[in-house]
Amino acid sequence: MAGLSFQELVAENRELRQRVAEQQRTIEQQQRTIEQLQQTIRQLHERLDAAERAAKRQAAPFSKGAPKERPKKPGRKKGEKHGRHGHRPPPSEDKIDEVLEGSLPCECPHCRGAVEATHVDVQYQTDIPREPIHRQINIHCGRCRACGKSVRGRHPQQTSNATGAARSQVGPDAQAAVAYLNKHSGMSHGKISDYFDKCHGIKLTRGAAAQIVLRTGRRLEPAYQEIKQQLRDAQHLTPDESGWRVGGRPAWVHAWVADNGATGYAIDPRRGAAALQALLGADWSGTMTHDGYSSYDTQFPDAVHQQCVDHAMRRARSLRDQQRGRARQFPCQVLQLFGDALKTRDRILAKELDGPERDGAHEHFVGRLLDLTQRPRSNAANELFAKHLYGHGEQWLMFLNDPTIPATNHRAEQALKTPIVNRKVWGGNRTWKGARAQEITTSVLQTCRNQAKDIVNYVSHALRGFLGHLFPHPARPPTGR
Repeated sequence: MAGLSFQELVAENRELRQRVAEQQRTIEQQQRTIEQLQQTIRQLHERLDAAERAAKRQAAPFSKGAPKERPKKPGRKKGEKHGRHGHRPPPSEDKIDEVLEGSLPCECPHCRGAVEATHVDVQYQTDIPREPIHRQINIHCGRCRACGKSVRGRHPQQTSNATGAARSQVGPDAQAAVAYLNKHSGMSHGKISDYFDKCHGIKLTRGAAAQIVLRTGRRLEPAYQEIKQQLRDAQHLTPDESGWRVGGRPAWVHAWVADNGATGYAIDPRRGAAALQALLGADWSGTMTHDGYSSYDTQFPDAVHQQCVDHAMRRARSLRDQQRGRARQFPCQVLQLFGDALKTRDRILAKELDGPERDGAHEHFVGRLLDLTQRPRSNAANELFAKHLYGHGEQWLMFLNDPTIPATNHRAEQALKTPIVNRKVWGGNRTWKGARAQEITTSVLQTCRNQAKDIVNYVSHALRGFLGHLFPHPARPPTGR
């Protein structure tokens, strides 16, 4: 300090104060960063603990976490627009099978006075039969006088020609119910056997239930081929896949939903779209809405591909909830872009947009998407997501060119719910014969449901040899003479 002038001391003091202030700001910034990192670590620990608990809690596979703080009030809304009433309509007079009388008591239960009749109230019940129907079918047999071959009669209620040791059988409606309970409701063969015994007094072994399911698959094979033809002729398909097991080994169940309601399933050892390509052919050129699985793009190069927007939005919401600071900006921008695109699609469907604004909607939003995703990002998770969005480009927004194209693959995801429930109950199929019956029967049941057909009645008729068409067939053109 010796030899320094007063002005030099003042300047040095000022410089030291500036350094201290800069260091103080640096310390404060580092302290804020440390607090943010500590908060992130706590949240990650909480998520890790929740994930570990969920992985061990196999008894509750459908848990969605805590309920909403302010859920909607259950029941119908007040006022005139409260929706349909849930009252069961009374049956018509021609459908009433029995009339029962609730007679008045001889005396009043309150004061034991005499009771005078005033009027009659009416109540209706629709119940299920507990007593099974036992049929005896007399099959008349004969011999042809011309060729000498034997001839047998057949009743429409028969499901087979077996007699002798196999003459006692389960009827067609009961067999259709077995197939429905197993493939749609997800009941195991043991539970189906117990249900028929306890509720209807019909003895049915687990093996018999399994054989009924296999027989149903064989009888429904032509209907399955009809569904596959409808899938080939469809202008739009929504595919998806999920895990499966056959004989304890990994496999995949594929679901394909067409725009006309045809729903087909296939169980295959491969996950890729090769199973769908074997059905449609590599030159199929319709439109397809699917998730980001690259196999659909490579297997169908001539098709118009619409990537599932909901998959991207779910990923963006997850990143938004995980990130902190400026890193949250990118997923929020992605959500805003797709939200605006879907609103524009809705306006096009409502005919609120026309002319150049409608024609340029696809190009406008594709430009916004490319501008948002083409530059590199310092955040690794955002950079990976941006590359994914940029790589598919216009495939995210094809629904703006044709608003009838679904923006999501929800159709296929919903179609997979029934097989997934079955998988959770009994894990898959033991044999490939069972897997074949699984894909055939489930395809027919789901397509019947989409076509508003009586499922059990359709299967019952198929088991008796009367297989109807699932789809309306155009009439043959008149032939000239």
